[in-house]
Amino acid sequence: MKLAELFPEGGRGIIATADAKGVVNQAVFAVPHVINEETLAWGFSEGRSLLNLRENPQASYLYLAPTRGYSGWRLTLTAKKEEREGEVLVSIREGARDAAGPQAGAALAAVVYFKVDEVRPLM
Repeated sequence: MKLAELFPEGGRGIIATADAKGVVNQAVFAVPHVINEETLAWGFSEGRSLLNLRENPQASYLYLAPTRGYSGWRLTLTAKKEEREGEVLVSIREGARDAAGPQAGAALAAVVYFKVDEVRPLM
């Protein structure tokens, strides 16, 4: 299955990160931006998740599809690159602004690109 087919419009998920000592953080995120068949991207504010990724690039994303029941995916990820400018970040900020208001878009400080290491069903 192609990455773009995993995330129908309207779903959401949780990204889990851990710092260098293994202290875990979880945060709710929208569906990712599919860059190519190996790469996903999300926008991040200057918070614990972004700080953790700078210390430890390993992360996971639990995606809940917008259907009844327990439909979705579990992705194992490795952060590869952080950017503080560029077209992808602009697009993510616009999407956040449209979905949640101007403050949501303005809060996004960076886009992080992830290699998808593994995809498993939610259940």
